[in-house]
Amino acid sequence: MQKGKASFMQPSIRIDVRWVLDGLFEDGRISERDMNFIAGQRREKNELNWNPLQFVAKFDLADQQFESRKLDLDNLTEWLAKRANQPIYHIDPLKVDVGATTAIMSFQFAERHEILAVAVDDETVTITSGQPFLSEWEQGLEQTLKGKRIKRVITNPADIRRFTLEFYNLARSVKGASGGKAPSTVTNFEQLLQLGELSSPDANDQHIVKIVDWLLQYAFDQRASDIHLEPRREHGNIRFRIDGVLHDVYELPAPVMAAVTSRIKILGRMDVAEKRRPQDGRLKTKSTEGDEVELRLSTLPTAFGEKMVMRIFDPEVLVRSAAQMGLADDDYERWNHMVSQPNGIVLVTGPTGSGKTTTLYSTLKQLATREVNVCTIEDPIEMVEPSFNQMQVMDNIDLTFADGVKALLRQDPDIIMVGEIRNLETANMAIQAALTGHLVISTLHTNDAPSAIVRLTDLGVPPYMISATLLGVMAQRLVRTLCPHCKRDAFIDAEAWETLISPWKGRQPEKIKTPVGCLECRKTGYLGRVGIYEVMPLSQDLKDMISHNAELAEIRKQAMKEGMRTLRLSGAQKVAAGLTTAEEVMRVAPAVSST
Repeated sequence: MQKGKASFMQPSIRIDVRWVLDGLFEDGRISERDMNFIAGQRREKNELNWNPLQFVAKFDLADQQFESRKLDLDNLTEWLAKRANQPIYHIDPLKVDVGATTAIMSFQFAERHEILAVAVDDETVTITSGQPFLSEWEQGLEQTLKGKRIKRVITNPADIRRFTLEFYNLARSVKGASGGKAPSTVTNFEQLLQLGELSSPDANDQHIVKIVDWLLQYAFDQRASDIHLEPRREHGNIRFRIDGVLHDVYELPAPVMAAVTSRIKILGRMDVAEKRRPQDGRLKTKSTEGDEVELRLSTLPTAFGEKMVMRIFDPEVLVRSAAQMGLADDDYERWNHMVSQPNGIVLVTGPTGSGKTTTLYSTLKQLATREVNVCTIEDPIEMVEPSFNQMQVMDNIDLTFADGVKALLRQDPDIIMVGEIRNLETANMAIQAALTGHLVISTLHTNDAPSAIVRLTDLGVPPYMISATLLGVMAQRLVRTLCPHCKRDAFIDAEAWETLISPWKGRQPEKIKTPVGCLECRKTGYLGRVGIYEVMPLSQDLKDMISHNAELAEIRKQAMKEGMRTLRLSGAQKVAAGLTTAEEVMRVAPAVSST
């Protein structure tokens, strides 16, 4: 076999390790010493099915053309794509229509030729391969594509093998669960009698078990915070919330979706037969790394069946340091001062999904020393923590938040965490606990910190009781952080900056960072989230204003005069530090009136 680029002109060449080494040496990417060393190495038994790129990548060679760069599998794949003059393609499983791509060819055909269909449209089928010069499979496949053109691309061979197994196993399980038949249109909303149909799949069917296992593991791999199972007329949608944004993942036939929901209800010890009423449950499992992960389950009856949402609670995420949460030094000092008091009420406010649970658990974990008794009443218990005494609200036996606080007061507590103050009864019990010498930490649903005063007043709490017991309020939101792998310098729009820091006047940064998009962040430009905070300790002046029924605008103005930074101003600091964008902060943080 000829060496170098001349050999690439020949049809149907299967690249091997010698071929890769010769090409890398010719392109000046490896030394002759490295080439000869690797050529003399024998493959281990588990490496016999490896692509030659994988074997070369194993040696972690330095790239002779680029300083501080290794010839890892991604860089070797990029090199091969350039040599073969084929586009490089990175498989994003969230964007692959598994049902359509696996229907293009059989698993045996894909495995034998080391290829995988990754995209299908009206005119083209995109097929990726780790062997760019093998073409004998093309003619046979074209005959089954009904005139569609084959577009060849190159992908990391490890990804091809991994996703070939995942996609075909999932497709096989879905087909097996549905019995190979078209999905039934029988739903909770529209009943249609279809004679001769097979019964709906059993929730304990092995195909359904495999689909649920895949679903959970896939969600963990993709860093999802929530899994949505949404029934529709002919099919069901699976969606993941990643970094606060929902992504479509897969479509299941309607009967299969119902069976998957039933399977999860069984695992969560919920009533499988009850489909007319909302239910809550919980489930504990393990990730592939062996870490315990808890899921909070919630069902809702809809027109086409039960909708289920699974919120994923990773213990490593629920307990974080101040730096990891994004609390600035001065805000952290204010917050720490509030929660270090022996008695009083501290509130955390924000909408669902704003990180309040993480703040509460992280704070309680810090406070729960051997010298104090920490008790919680939650709905539900988000994460079982050995250093707390945790109790769960159970409405079916009339154990409410207020009843829970009343019971906890007889347990000699030092610190009480109330999951949420929802009504006057719970608020009064929290006040009673604070007045009798306990520190109470709880949550409210308000837009910002000053609005918590108005919310408590609306619930019926007298202003003088608020000023007597409330230590302070912290409002928070989560903003997506820029991907560190691809963000780049940019100039901020002056109008956007003024909107962000209004009503303050501050110096505009010369440069900020802007999203670009890469493989690590799935081309979104964002990777992960961080908190922005509005911390309002109650000074004596603020307490006097509350006692005299001051307006919300007056309370906010006084709090800002005393140093409270609004959510948008906190976000502006993150923008100036290159962590996020002005658009992202304005998307989640409410505007503040300058009056």
